[in-house]
Amino acid sequence: MKTDWKNKRVIILGAARQGVALARWLTQHSAMVTLSDKRSESELAFARGMLSGLSIQWALGGHPIELLDRADMLCLSGGVPVTLPIVDEALKRGIPLSNDTQIFMEAVPCKTIGITGSAGKTTTTTLVGEMGKLAYSEMQKAGGRTQKSESASRVLPSVFVGGNIGDPLINYVDEMKADDLAILEISSFQLEQMTVSPNIASILNITPNHLDRHGTMEAYAAAKARILEFQSREDIAVLGRDDAGAWNLRNKVKGRLHSFGFSKMDEEAEGTYYDDGILYLYEYRVDIPLLRRDQIQLRGDHNVLNMLAAFAIGHAAGFPLDAMLTAAEEFRGVPHRLEFVRELRGARWYNDSIATAPERTAAAIHSFDEPIVLLLGGRDKDLPWEELAQLIHQRVDHVVLFGEAAGKIQKAVAANGSAKRPYTLDRVEHLHEAVIKAAEVAESGDIVLLSPGGTSFDEFKDFEERGEKFRLWAQELS
Repeated sequence: MKTDWKNKRVIILGAARQGVALARWLTQHSAMVTLSDKRSESELAFARGMLSGLSIQWALGGHPIELLDRADMLCLSGGVPVTLPIVDEALKRGIPLSNDTQIFMEAVPCKTIGITGSAGKTTTTTLVGEMGKLAYSEMQKAGGRTQKSESASRVLPSVFVGGNIGDPLINYVDEMKADDLAILEISSFQLEQMTVSPNIASILNITPNHLDRHGTMEAYAAAKARILEFQSREDIAVLGRDDAGAWNLRNKVKGRLHSFGFSKMDEEAEGTYYDDGILYLYEYRVDIPLLRRDQIQLRGDHNVLNMLAAFAIGHAAGFPLDAMLTAAEEFRGVPHRLEFVRELRGARWYNDSIATAPERTAAAIHSFDEPIVLLLGGRDKDLPWEELAQLIHQRVDHVVLFGEAAGKIQKAVAANGSAKRPYTLDRVEHLHEAVIKAAEVAESGDIVLLSPGGTSFDEFKDFEERGEKFRLWAQELS
């Protein structure tokens, strides 16, 4: 049953994208909302402007415990740690925790696809969204739904894509109809509070990430596994076969199991695989060729896996094969994910600012055969750097370190022997200096790769701002 929000007292921690969207929606549904943020009024001028005219209380500069007095619910925006004293006190008082994705899932009237994983979930979610939009467009060519507005008649989209990327889907849930489709990227932070699972739930992989938030791999994996926990027998799970963290959860699947990976499928299984340069769909013991690898516009084995995952999810959702193939062939990727920026004096510059864990940096390195100038750093998430350091000695010609984690990374690289590579290792304070240094050492034929391995929060508000600044500073070079 849907919650009746009238006069419910809801405290929301964090006035970023998700918190603002949830505050607006709850207020429009007659809840009594208090939005709390540790930042000051001047720092939150934009957020406050977005919510002007709404009856919302603000608590700025911290999260006082007194906010919980008479509170009916405490909602955490993405990235707000569960270790905050106010969260601990809410649990002691029996005040339920929630978030925008949980509340969306309680209210959504249509079929849902949820995608999570340590790496690749944004690319996969975006591609599944493109497949879905083409599929629904083909199915509704005979005539789309329209809704009258004051200005003109507009066609409502049948497929909504969001969640942890783009707009929070709580912004659109009141528009959705039963025959629509909602596709969500869901983070481990969101899953911690969730008690509703999507109809199609995909776990791409589970590898070390966000240990600064979750504490242990066990806690992190348990958060990811919650996407399966509340499914029914009628639902479908899509798991990565080649990743132990994801594949070991197959015994938790309550409905049908589909999978994807480089490895060959079992005879009774259903999903996608890769063999001899071709991506295949395996259905009812029939191998259906999809794409040749050279038709994929994205670099790297990890993006082949993302393609395989998207096809497996789209097949589970019933998308027509033609729509999936067209979307996949046209897909050029997502900004800040091995995004080509420019060529300068024969060196090609790539923005992989999304790489906020060493493993993601390793995947980016493996995407290139050319000599690499690697920009590495940011803020550490208490993750191991040793394997990446070994790969740097094998594959990276020049390293430029920046940000808070530079010292820790430098020690890891130094501790992994005296191999010939990297030929140079420079250390600077900020990303802008790193861009200038990279331009100095790069030669014709090199790849200059921003793939930091750490978060952006030591210098930027998020990985997107970091990537945009990298683009700007790279374009300014001459």
